[in-house]
Amino acid sequence: MSQDLLDRIDQRTRLAGHNRLALLLFRLGGRQLFGVNVFKVQEVLRRPPLFRVPGLPAQFSGVADVRGRSVPVLDLGLAIGHPERRSGDLPGYLVVTEFNRSVQGFLVGDVERIVNIAVSEIQPPPDLGAEGGYLTAVTRYQGELIQVIDVESVLADISQARMDADLPPEYALPPGAPPMQVLVVDDSRVARQQIRSVLDQLGVGVTLLSDGRQALDHLLQLHAAGESPAERYAMVVSDIEMPAMDGYTLTTEIRRHPGLADLYVLLHTSLSGVFNTSMVQSVGADAFVAKYSPHELADQVVAQLRRVAERALAP
Repeated sequence: MSQDLLDRIDQRTRLAGHNRLALLLFRLGGRQLFGVNVFKVQEVLRRPPLFRVPGLPAQFSGVADVRGRSVPVLDLGLAIGHPERRSGDLPGYLVVTEFNRSVQGFLVGDVERIVNIAVSEIQPPPDLGAEGGYLTAVTRYQGELIQVIDVESVLADISQARMDADLPPEYALPPGAPPMQVLVVDDSRVARQQIRSVLDQLGVGVTLLSDGRQALDHLLQLHAAGESPAERYAMVVSDIEMPAMDGYTLTTEIRRHPGLADLYVLLHTSLSGVFNTSMVQSVGADAFVAKYSPHELADQVVAQLRRVAERALAP
């Protein structure tokens, strides 16, 4: 893995808003190529010494000291049950990532390169049941199939992370508030469950979709049928990095269409470490919140729902 390749990671993050995705490609011990969004990658290095910590799940190989930080290290091939993961020696590379406000290391076999792929060429994964639950998308590069891993789901399944959080009574909507719906767009199964948990506690209906293209088509169909999307949905909560259409492009398309432009859009992303505030403003999003803090998400959601309720209840 050359230093030049690592130096290009920051440059690749500038792809945001151009409906393209930069993937770090790697293998887990066999021929199959896997990918992870470069936005989540801090650095790649040869496997450093690992230190065992009592109580870690078996899929964790230990903790690494990375530039003075203790980083938990997950054997990714072992975690997803990849059949080509070689037994015996540990994989040779450590991919250090940051998402959902935490730093996490993943051991992989061989790191290949960074590629830039049009989001339109990235497709939702096939329905493989529980065995394919770790995939967030699939695509091809130079004829090779790339499986894009949903590292958030992998970690949540292993750590048995809670998908919900109890909201205190002060988050309740005002008495007499009308029924409301929220459109949630996110390619991560874990994220959809987390957001739904917050909305369920608020007594708000939810429509869940897994990519921006699905969401835009859905909203355009409502408009074509004579229904106002802004009246159907009190707000749209959208991830940024998704297959088929990213959240920046979805927001831009919403603002461009006169029948959709009044929708309230909240962008919700795990990539707080490289988040570009000016990009969110330039595409016309109303607000942003970093994953995953249920109370911060609830703050943003409740503020908008109360505005909608107040308008509906006004004499």
